[in-house]
Amino acid sequence: MAMKNPAHPGEVIRALCIEPLNLTVTDAARALGVSRKTLSTLLNGRCGISPEMAIRLSKAFGGSAESWLVQQAQYDLARLADKTASIKVRRLSRAAP
Repeated sequence: MAMKNPAHPGEVIRALCIEPLNLTVTDAARALGVSRKTLSTLLNGRCGISPEMAIRLSKAFGGSAESWLVQQAQYDLARLADKTASIKVRRLSRAAP
């Protein structure tokens, strides 16, 4: 079941990974092998978790890369929930032989 309003994955990373370890953004970025700006952008909800970042998060904090990406996908889908009706698509189907 999809969450109605999940937190941005950056908020989750901050609350469950960075703060409990008493890491600064700079220290966490260094451990992840990314720039401070890159991590800050994610933590502040201005970008999402890429597949590469998911691997980095998995290696640094645990959990699978897939679980980090699923969290991002759930967040993205929840943001689009109100717009679903406005997305116009023509249904395609295979013609019978």
